[in-house]
Amino acid sequence: MDLVLVAPKAKPPVARVMDYGKYRFELQKKQREARKKQKVINVKEVRLSPTIDTNDFNTKMKNARKFLSKGDKVKVSIRFKGRAITHKEIGYDVLNRFSKATNDIATVESRAKMDGRSMFLMLAPKAEK
Repeated sequence: MDLVLVAPKAKPPVARVMDYGKYRFELQKKQREARKKQKVINVKEVRLSPTIDTNDFNTKMKNARKFLSKGDKVKVSIRFKGRAITHKEIGYDVLNRFSKATNDIATVESRAKMDGRSMFLMLAPKAEK
């Protein structure tokens, strides 16, 4: 039997007489269980272009829906090439259409914003009740 400091930060500190090896084993067991229960969220990216056609748009949307249903976040990005940067409103329209199409299973985490020659939109899966 050992004198084990259970809560050293408490006022006054709490000590207990117990088997130290067994105490450490129980702590490690709790940590392993906590690691098993935590959820790792990945960020997947879907790249679009401002002049995307409907079939390509539907394919990209289907991939994003698959990622969202698995519980991953989706980063939708549009890369402007050449003179297309002068028509940012087209990019906003495409991203808004994308967010409306995935409205039933995703929430918009951050609105469409420009970053250099790219425009981004973050989607997160809706929390299940």
